[in-house]
Amino acid sequence: MERSTTGPAPEASPAPGGPLPDGPNAVPSRLLDGVPRQRGSTAPAPAPDGAPPSAPALRAWRLLPTPTGTPFTFAYTAILALTSLFASLADPGLVHALHQGSSTDVAHLVRTPALVLTASALWVAGGIVSPYAVVCVLVLTALERRTGGVRAACVFLAGHLLATLATEVPVGLAVLLGRLPGSSLHRLDYGISFGVACGTGALAGLLRPWLGRSVLAVVAGVLLSGLPGSTDPLTDWGHLIALAIGVAAWPWVRGGGSPPCSHMIAQSEHFSGNNRRRQNIESA
Repeated sequence: MERSTTGPAPEASPAPGGPLPDGPNAVPSRLLDGVPRQRGSTAPAPAPDGAPPSAPALRAWRLLPTPTGTPFTFAYTAILALTSLFASLADPGLVHALHQGSSTDVAHLVRTPALVLTASALWVAGGIVSPYAVVCVLVLTALERRTGGVRAACVFLAGHLLATLATEVPVGLAVLLGRLPGSSLHRLDYGISFGVACGTGALAGLLRPWLGRSVLAVVAGVLLSGLPGSTDPLTDWGHLIALAIGVAAWPWVRGGGSPPCSHMIAQSEHFSGNNRRRQNIESA
């Protein structure tokens, strides 16, 4: 007679290398500490939909101006976009008349210097998508993030002002001496290129030494290569002068020294004060 058992059947052990059984008969898994990716371990949860962007994406966005981070560059870019849109949609004759009225030529600088020096910086030659406009946004954004809006604006204005005077004053003197015709006093000159060149020179002093020197070498090389055979040498020399002004502003943008045009402003105020005192003495 065969023996038979009526009790519960013994649990079958899983085959070697096979999956563990599920359900109430599942064998409890014992995980070893310090051993990654064991059977029964919990998979990492996926990132939520509202997770913040990665670090490279954040760094890319910092290249562009924002209302809170770079208010000066953001507002100035908006103004340039509006004037560029107007120039592309308005009557060409009206746009040309506005450009002539904003020109920083000798005739306008003698009559209304403050007006034309301000108005000429509101127009972009070639529109908002021109290379100078793109470089202007990138350079001013980087400069303002490192130095603040006041210093970035002063650097831009110093390059625009001083490089304009450095190129137009010799024209006026040459006309007085008979070396140039009188039509040179009405040379059309407007745009943002001097301020951009000055901002580039100042920004190079805030970068890593090897990167700053590389930027200066490339920009200076491009500007110098355009001098031979140039149809507008005054403007080309003005770009080099503005770049040098930006380099001269390194101590100030790094947090020390005085603004790049402070000495000139102080000398002009001293000269104006001496003239007023002399006139008062003569009238007395």
